[in-house]
Amino acid sequence: MTATRVASDLPDGFRIRLRGDVAHAEEGRLLVGGSPVRAVRLSVRARSLLAGDDLVVTDTPTARLARRLLDGNLANPVLDHPDSPIEVALTDLTVVVPVRDRPEQLDRCLAALVPLSVIVVDDDSEQPHRVAEVADRHGARVHRLSTNLGPAGARNAGLRLVRSPLVAFVDSDVTVDGSRLLDLARHCADPRVALVGPQVVGKVRSAPGRRARWFERYDAAASSLDLGSTGGVVRPGAATGWLPSACLVGRTELLAGDTGGFEDGWRVAEDVDLVWRLVDAGHLVRYDPDVRADHDVRGTVRSWLGRKFFYGTGGADLAARHGGKVAPAVLSPTMALSGWALLQRRWWSLPVAAGAGALTARNLAPHLPLEEGRNVVAARLAAKGTAWAVRQEAGLLLRHWWPLAALAAPFSRQVRRALLSAVAVDMVVFLRERTGVDPLTALGARRLDDLAYGSGLWWGAILRRSPRCLLPRRPGTTRAGGRREVSAAAGRGRRRAARSS
Repeated sequence: MTATRVASDLPDGFRIRLRGDVAHAEEGRLLVGGSPVRAVRLSVRARSLLAGDDLVVTDTPTARLARRLLDGNLANPVLDHPDSPIEVALTDLTVVVPVRDRPEQLDRCLAALVPLSVIVVDDDSEQPHRVAEVADRHGARVHRLSTNLGPAGARNAGLRLVRSPLVAFVDSDVTVDGSRLLDLARHCADPRVALVGPQVVGKVRSAPGRRARWFERYDAAASSLDLGSTGGVVRPGAATGWLPSACLVGRTELLAGDTGGFEDGWRVAEDVDLVWRLVDAGHLVRYDPDVRADHDVRGTVRSWLGRKFFYGTGGADLAARHGGKVAPAVLSPTMALSGWALLQRRWWSLPVAAGAGALTARNLAPHLPLEEGRNVVAARLAAKGTAWAVRQEAGLLLRHWWPLAALAAPFSRQVRRALLSAVAVDMVVFLRERTGVDPLTALGARRLDDLAYGSGLWWGAILRRSPRCLLPRRPGTTRAGGRREVSAAAGRGRRRAARSS
């Protein structure tokens, strides 16, 4: 891979492009966007370094500007440009595949990874000879464990055998071309990037002539591991706050060194924990949806809902280790009031929301680096924050707090009205962002999804004897990516805290 000038610099020829959702003002010198949303003012000299929305690193000033824009989630790397000097050799990357039986899925997984070097970690399979036969057919090395450690422990066992500078973790029920993993690895030309993940999309493996069942169609369209189509820096408080371990590429020495890889004893949420520990240590984690990996959906309703429940149980362990980062919502009191008022759909809802938005905009405006139009930008951010508050509170009612909402609904007209509004909001957002599922199927499947995940979340909290994973927090009460949050009005995104299989 291309060497860097100094440890903190980007290599010459490294290209970035401003994200499409970044707003420009003052002849392009003011940039508003990112995740969490921020406003950044560029000097005349800095703006002149950009060719439209693109920047190529050629010296120290361009490297510094590129770093500032990348770290602020205002720009993403451009790795597929014809003039890009960034290349990754086959010998730079080794793939670790943890597996327990599943020979048919393993066969499909390994066939896609050719010609990369692969280590299959047999996590105490009941039929190890079948795993060995499949691995031998594809030229993969097998490392067999005598005790079942779970995916996290198996990945760590494989990591200790890797000698290449980069390592990929690919679950046996995932199909991703080896060339696409090399594309992911190119992100590591940035010396601060420790880990990168692709978009993991649900895949139905139906028999010929059989139509996918309703829950399979839903899971393919709304997989818990699918983090959407917007890439960027991954950190708590950003639009993408974690990565699924179903498919990852990272630096071998870093992961095997001080980071210690995945938490050996964890069988759920181990990927969220790894990402947050890397971020806390000052490393960058990136999400690249331009690279896609297919993940087999569950074959039965029981296994589908069981996995959702299992994912939910990890919230309590994350809260015990990472505190408020796992909060199911981030809301200021003003935004919380605004969201609740709109969910009530009463005559006073819009006036209350407007007043709360105006107060938020007034408090936010002094923090914006603007000479003109400050109040207009603040009002837009407050409006985005209000919309996001409604979405967050709808999620709390339907997913995280549904047991409380179910108990209160028979006795409270306000709760019933809010629940109906929450369902409507959730369906509008889902049908706008996802395709391939009819509205009726989506309505039923999403409610089952929420019930299963929320039940797991509460079960984990009960076992831990702590409600911390169920409690929202105010902005500014924890740190995200080393920066103190300015305002919930910025409308940050939070993906559902699901984990890999």
